[in-house]
Amino acid sequence: MISQEKILERLFFHLDRLAFPGESIHPSVDLIEELGLDSINAMDLVMELEDEFDISIPLNVLTDVHTPTQLAQAVLSMMEHADDVA
Repeated sequence: MISQEKILERLFFHLDRLAFPGESIHPSVDLIEELGLDSINAMDLVMELEDEFDISIPLNVLTDVHTPTQLAQAVLSMMEHADDVA
């Protein structure tokens, strides 16, 4: 099973590539309030994470998470649930 740290590392990669090249992104930054993640970039990010980790991320997840750490925890939880179902 992949670790939360590895998910966070990949999340930073996608954030940098999709929306915030060169920005200093840390685990507790607020994605919307501090980074200014907009809905289009958020959807692109979700699609990238879904493809990379072979999961389906419900749209309401983005309203429940605010930081990269919280998003990584949510992705890990979805991956664990997918393993339990399989």
